Amino acid sequence: MLTRLIGALAPRRTVHAHCDIPCGVYDPQQARIEAESCYKIIQKYNDSSDELFRARCIVVKEERADLAKHHIDVMWHDYFKPEHVEKFADLHETCWKASKQGSKVKQTVDINEAQKLLDLIDRIDHMWRETGGSTATRMQQLEPVGGAASDVAASAVKG
Repeated sequence: MLTRLIGALAPRRTVHAHCDIPCGVYDPQQARIEAESCYKIIQKYNDSSDELFRARCIVVKEERADLAKHHIDVMWHDYFKPEHVEKFADLHETCWKASKQGSKVKQTVDINEAQKLLDLIDRIDHMWRETGGSTATRMQQLEPVGGAASDVAASAVKG
């Protein structure tokens, strides 16, 4: 009886999200780091003749490209608002193209495709900054408890 009740109340599937609280923390640098990884992995892939290494490169590149797409989509769906579209008429098209480009990077080892993804993320970053993203969605560095950051760092060095 208890097992049936628990089964009835248990979620049918697991859902993953950036957080959907929403926490309000957004930064296109998350997507950029993943896209830069793809770029560097493609370079390493193309420079190697080791088939095992190259296979590993493909797996990791696809994971990173998928994460880049995820971070682009979070920016697009959760951060950008209608007033941002008024300011940047190409916002939706840029985010859509960036997400599609992430798929293209998954499908190829062409370094030019990885560069296109980085360029699109740079455009998203520009829109994010121009809409106040860097101040509206990021915590400003806080002073550590117990004193200024330099005092804490100095005491850590002294050991």
